[in-house]
Amino acid sequence: MPMTTAFELPDLRVRENLGICYGLVVRSMGFTGGVTASFKALRRGEVSEYTQLLEDSRRHAIDRMIDNARLMGADAVLAVRFDSSEIGGQFTEIVAYGTAVTVDRAG
Repeated sequence: MPMTTAFELPDLRVRENLGICYGLVVRSMGFTGGVTASFKALRRGEVSEYTQLLEDSRRHAIDRMIDNARLMGADAVLAVRFDSSEIGGQFTEIVAYGTAVTVDRAG
């Protein structure tokens, strides 16, 4: 399914705006990963455990957003954005959201 952070897709014309679609994921590093990441955070540089957790979470949120858009009857998703927050210092919430639309070939 085509998606973009822009408000339009080249060669496609929006036929109908179906509304907001989203995908939400809440993840925990887990005890072992959290301890390892805490020790790595004591030195400078990337904490790869958190990078991997967030990358996987964003992909999972996108997959859920696309599933939600398909349920709405969409052909594409425009204005895709991400938001994240921390819940209680132990969990990370990632949401992917955008505008579900139906499209036609322009021209």
